[in-house]
Amino acid sequence: MNPEISTNRKALQDYHILETIEAGVELKGTEVKSIRAGLINLRDAFARVEQGQCLLYGCDIQPYEKASWEQHDPKRVRRLLLHKKEIMRLFGVCQVKGHALVALRIYWKGPRVKIELGVGRGKVATDKRDDLKKKEAKREIEREMARFNRR
Repeated sequence: MNPEISTNRKALQDYHILETIEAGVELKGTEVKSIRAGLINLRDAFARVEQGQCLLYGCDIQPYEKASWEQHDPKRVRRLLLHKKEIMRLFGVCQVKGHALVALRIYWKGPRVKIELGVGRGKVATDKRDDLKKKEAKREIEREMARFNRR
């Protein structure tokens, strides 16, 4: 089984990732079953530090169809499992203007579900254009090298 469950590719387009943090996620049983079935979306997921706890917002885990009478809310706020020192450090980092905690990917680590959070600084339109220019230049260089090596 692939340990990678889902990634948030949009986050890498919209943010400069300054550092990454691994955190556990507090889930219900039906949520774990849904994650195993691949019914998760991290596109708009982000984290906040509130009242001494780190909370995950916007993570969409669809309901598990084969569950009995108890179902979970797909967009509910989920608690992230971190040490108190890590939470306080993240609180300080997020107080800087323009910084946010963005969910980058979710994966299995043994039997547990872990999430990788990135401390990101928002990109502006010029940054995005620069990234596209660099990507295009790199692609051109690789094409020319491949064409040269074929001779």
